[in-house]
Amino acid sequence: MEDYLIGIGKRIKEIRKNDGKTINDVAVKAEVTSGLISRIENGRTIPSLPVFIKIVNALEVEVTDFFKGIPKGSGANFIVSRKEENTPIDKEEEAEGFTYNFIFSKQLSSLGFETVLLEVKPNSKREKVTTDAFEFKYILSGECYYIIGEEEVLLKEGDSIFFDGRIPHVPENRSKQPSKMLVVYFFI
Repeated sequence: MEDYLIGIGKRIKEIRKNDGKTINDVAVKAEVTSGLISRIENGRTIPSLPVFIKIVNALEVEVTDFFKGIPKGSGANFIVSRKEENTPIDKEEEAEGFTYNFIFSKQLSSLGFETVLLEVKPNSKREKVTTDAFEFKYILSGECYYIIGEEEVLLKEGDSIFFDGRIPHVPENRSKQPSKMLVVYFFI
């Protein structure tokens, strides 16, 4: 079952989009918030079993059919993620100037991780968020302030940071150039 955890959000999004449903359509029918559906789809949280069942029912699919669409591990010694397979992640409605591109995720024993490419445009705006993961950020280009709790740190190209995503946080780009970073979420 551990191999399935990280793929749940992507599968929910796939079924929802294939059926022409909005995040709000699923949220209303599942009796949860749109924000929760968005966080689940984007791998920021994993739903509890009761919430998962409500979402599957809202998607109008059988649980067995839901899991048939999640790829299983291949048993290979390595996994390659090709650039053309990277997919954009829908940003939260209240986020402006943030572009997330999904790169890779995998559940390994009791540790799952997901990798995304995040671009934070100048003057981007978003409230602090939390994730159910430890987060590692590596600045590929530009610079960005990271506000974690009440602390703030400036990260420049080549810098990295690792922190508990359960602490409210947000990156702020106060420069005139976009900031690009590799983000790895470690779900424990």
